[in-house]
Amino acid sequence: MTKTALTGVRVFDGAGLTEPTTVVLDGAVLGTDPAGAEVVDCAGATLLPGLIDAHVHLRTPDDLAALAAHGITTALDMACWPREQVDSFRGRVPDIRSAGLPAIGPGGNHAKLPGMPAEAILTAPGQAAEFVARRVAEGSDYLKVVIEGDLLGQATIDAVVAEAKAHGKRTVAHASSVDAYHRAVQAGADVVTHVPRDGVLDTETAARMAERGQVAVPTLTMMAALTTKLGAEGYEFSRESVAVLHAAGVPILAGTDAFSAPMLPFPVVPGSSLHEELGLLAGAGLSEVDVLRAATELPARHFGLPDRGAVREGLRADLVLVDGDPTRDSTATAKVRRVWAAGEVVA
Repeated sequence: MTKTALTGVRVFDGAGLTEPTTVVLDGAVLGTDPAGAEVVDCAGATLLPGLIDAHVHLRTPDDLAALAAHGITTALDMACWPREQVDSFRGRVPDIRSAGLPAIGPGGNHAKLPGMPAEAILTAPGQAAEFVARRVAEGSDYLKVVIEGDLLGQATIDAVVAEAKAHGKRTVAHASSVDAYHRAVQAGADVVTHVPRDGVLDTETAARMAERGQVAVPTLTMMAALTTKLGAEGYEFSRESVAVLHAAGVPILAGTDAFSAPMLPFPVVPGSSLHEELGLLAGAGLSEVDVLRAATELPARHFGLPDRGAVREGLRADLVLVDGDPTRDSTATAKVRRVWAAGEVVA
C-alpha cells in the first residue's frame, strides 16, 4: 500500500484555507500518520477535495480522461445508454454514477435524439412502474425525468418520481423553463437540473424548494451556450434564477451538461467546462467559498456519496492540487498542478 505525505499545503476545509499543513494519502483513503510516506513538498499550493461535476453526458473513454485532467474525480452522468455503455465507464477515473436511460415525453427534442430507445418515451402514468423497475435492474444510481412543456403530464412526472423513491432512488428532473420548474417541484424531485431560459424563477417556488430540501444544478455553462453563443436571449433569466435560488437557501450544485457529441453547434467540453461553470456561478452571486462547496461537499452530500467531498481522515483520497487561492479567485481552480483519485496520481 502506497503512502504519500503532502507537506506545506493549504487545505480547503469547507470554509476557507488552513495554514500550511501535511495531508497523508494512505492508500486509497486519507490518513494521519506520515511515517514511511513519500514526501511531496507542495510549497504553499492549495489542496481541494476532488471536484465533482454534477451533470455530464458520457460518450467515450476520452471524456473520462478530459474530466480527470481538470481535477474531476467524480462525474454524475445524466443520460447514457445502453446498459453496456454505462457499465464500460464504471470502475475507472473519474468514479461515475449514472441515471442510465431517462424518462421523456413523446415528440420533443429529446425523443428525437439519435438512437433514443422507444422505452424511454412515456405517455401515461401507468408506465412509470415498469420503466423505473427496468432502470433499477440495470443499475441506475438515480432516476431522471425530462420535463419539456406538457409532453409529460404532471401525473406521469409524479408517478416516475414516486416509483423511484419507492425503490430508494434519488430523482433528477430536467427543467429549463419556469413551468417545468413548477412541475418538477410539485412532483418532489430531489434534484432539479438547469434553470429557466424563458423567465426568472419566482421566489415562492424557490422557497418551496428550500423547505422541501430540493437542490438545483443550474448548468449555467450550457444555458450560456444555448443563448449567447446562438445569439439568442435568455441567459439573464438563467443567471437571475440562480440568484433567486441561492437567496432562498436552495443548495446549488456545480454541473455543466458537458457533452462531446460533434452534432452540437455549441459544445460544452468535458473537464474545462466545470471551471467555466464555477466562474458563472460566482457571477450569479455565489461567494468563492460557496462555489467551491458547489463542486465538492454539496454534490457528495446530495447524491449520497459520504466518502468524498472533503479533505478529512478516512475519506477517499480524491484530491486536486492547484496554484493560487480559489477562496478569493474562482479561476484558480483551473490551475491544476496534480490530481489524485483514490490515492493514485491520475493527472
